Amino acid sequence: MYPEIQPYRQGFLDTEDGHRIYWELCGNPAGKPAIFLHGGPGSGCSAAHRRLFNPERYKVLLFDQRGCGRSTPHASLENNTTWHLVADIERLRIEILTAEKSLVFGGSWGSTLALAYAQTHPSHVSELVVRGIFAMRQTELHWFYQEGASWLFPDLWEQYLAPIPPKERGDLIAAYRKRLTSPDRSIQLEAAHAWSQWESQTITLLPSPQHQQSHAGDDSALAFARIENHYFVHKGWLEEGQLLNNAHMLQHIPGIIIQGRYDACTPAKTAWELHKAWPQAEFHLVPDAGHAFDEPGILAKLLAATDRFSQ
Repeated sequence: MYPEIQPYRQGFLDTEDGHRIYWELCGNPAGKPAIFLHGGPGSGCSAAHRRLFNPERYKVLLFDQRGCGRSTPHASLENNTTWHLVADIERLRIEILTAEKSLVFGGSWGSTLALAYAQTHPSHVSELVVRGIFAMRQTELHWFYQEGASWLFPDLWEQYLAPIPPKERGDLIAAYRKRLTSPDRSIQLEAAHAWSQWESQTITLLPSPQHQQSHAGDDSALAFARIENHYFVHKGWLEEGQLLNNAHMLQHIPGIIIQGRYDACTPAKTAWELHKAWPQAEFHLVPDAGHAFDEPGILAKLLAATDRFSQ
């Protein structure tokens, strides 16, 4: 990746409905505008995300989505939906990035949000780079949180099941919702750590201690699990199949789709279906990678994408 850099501007956007969104600008103030959308939902941005863009050529906006990272109130579910986030992106583009058009970059949940934003505001997207494609369909949620990936990781699945009594395991997302919104913080934290560790331990092709520690802290695990579960309970406030059905709206936007062949979190089927629905975009199926953006094959494709669009 590019060398570590610090923001040259940072601050908070008051959404006027109860949230303060942390944002930062990195790179070249006169560079090509880009917006980075992190995953989760609920994970927040990291310093490593800044390093996906050439700092001499890009002016990059990164922000922590509602309720997570440095945004406040922490782990809040109030006024926190996909469409609130789409509106936040638009305000940040206008008020902070001050750009008519911007490259939009999103991975995992960030790809969901990038597609939703680009389909809502196609005239303000200059290019689209998406990785680890997730369309928030019921089949995708069922695969990772009810049955499917459990067949690949039966040992880790037992840890995910542990907080949930057998009689409630017919709908694990709903069972976790009950615990993650409990008034008892100890119950919230037990569920939050089990939920977040399930993803952290299955996100890479090979075990990664670094990723397994990514949500080890109580506050990080709670924001990640509560917000992610909240979005999944409500199916992202999207109609079933909406993002793929509306992919034709992206046909005039230059795009690159990057997907790990052995992604157990967001399986390649969804990326392939997006590729078929949006054939104008370049498609890369990385043969030796899972889900994480920093796996070597995926990282190389992401850097090549941002380098190409910087020209």
